[in-house]
Amino acid sequence: MRLALYTLLCVITLWSFGCQSQDKGVILQEGVASDTLANNIVTRPVIHAFSALIGEGLEVKQAVTRVNKDGFMELEVNGYNKSFDVRKFEYKVEWLDGSGMVIDSTTNKWLTWSAAGKSPFTIKAVAPRTTAVDFRMNTRQIPK
Repeated sequence: MRLALYTLLCVITLWSFGCQSQDKGVILQEGVASDTLANNIVTRPVIHAFSALIGEGLEVKQAVTRVNKDGFMELEVNGYNKSFDVRKFEYKVEWLDGSGMVIDSTTNKWLTWSAAGKSPFTIKAVAPRTTAVDFRMNTRQIPK
């Protein structure tokens, strides 16, 4: 019982040192920031394995569109990589006209993207024609 109490106390102490506030606009990657329970050399393999085990990955926070001064629709997708590992993937944005049909364009192709571990990411795209009123974005794993 005493050993369990000491172990719990040590874990709480280590965790509290890792919970320091940081500006959300500044991302400190592993190896740059101070050690936390998640990136300490001793606990890192366990935390990374657990992250992979529960299937942490990419999360889209918001997709914002606007029409720029030239009349072209712009898209900005903001997300966060919840995993500790870099996530590489492909994405394709298809622009739709007023009737919901895909606007044919050379820009309708798969593009490669990667998101650093435990970091936000942003993908931006601009419609090929001013007739675009909506979009559809698809993602997939990079083919092997």
